[in-house]
Amino acid sequence: MTHPSNSSAISILIADDHPFMREGLAAVLDYQPDMTVIGQACNGYEAVEFFRQHQPDVTLMDLRMPELSGVDAIATICAEFAEARIVVLTTYDSDEDIYRGLRAGAKGYVLKDAEPDELLTAIRAVHNGQQYIPPAVGAKLAERLRSPELSDRELEVLRLMATGKSNLEISTVLAIAEGTVKFHVKNILSKLGVGDRTQAMIVALKRGIITL
Repeated sequence: MTHPSNSSAISILIADDHPFMREGLAAVLDYQPDMTVIGQACNGYEAVEFFRQHQPDVTLMDLRMPELSGVDAIATICAEFAEARIVVLTTYDSDEDIYRGLRAGAKGYVLKDAEPDELLTAIRAVHNGQQYIPPAVGAKLAERLRSPELSDRELEVLRLMATGKSNLEISTVLAIAEGTVKFHVKNILSKLGVGDRTQAMIVALKRGIITL
């Protein structure tokens, strides 16, 4: 159902790599008298291109998509269009995903298992220039903001640790001294608040800092 006569309807772009999800969302949103879905994208590149051409009022963006991730698509759109209003709609609620999505410029964050009413509330709020962050998501974001940031090098070391590589092997891959690797590992454990490499992996996976 579309509302061509209602020019004041909130125009919406849905970006998600699951056709079933896109169609279901479009059906729910088009049923609202104040909303109209003007486009669907199945990856980040399509989302960016569609946004450039049509500049929808609100964009719903999945985080994990092929070709170009949701986070990168959000960052690209927000860099070009300061007024872009994007709501992250995702199954992921790890604090790293939340942090990246909002840092990239998203104005709202809704989990896919939320009630339809929550999504409608989020769309209307973001369209009105407000932020929409549910309490549970806000709590995880606050926790993430309190955690010390891992440097790019520490993230490289952490990802290599996750593949089971020893300090010596990591030093070879990154072409740095083994002592430097040990220094990075010590910092990683300290920043993650853990005592050994195994715990570091568990915490990093749980928080979404690394994905296998």
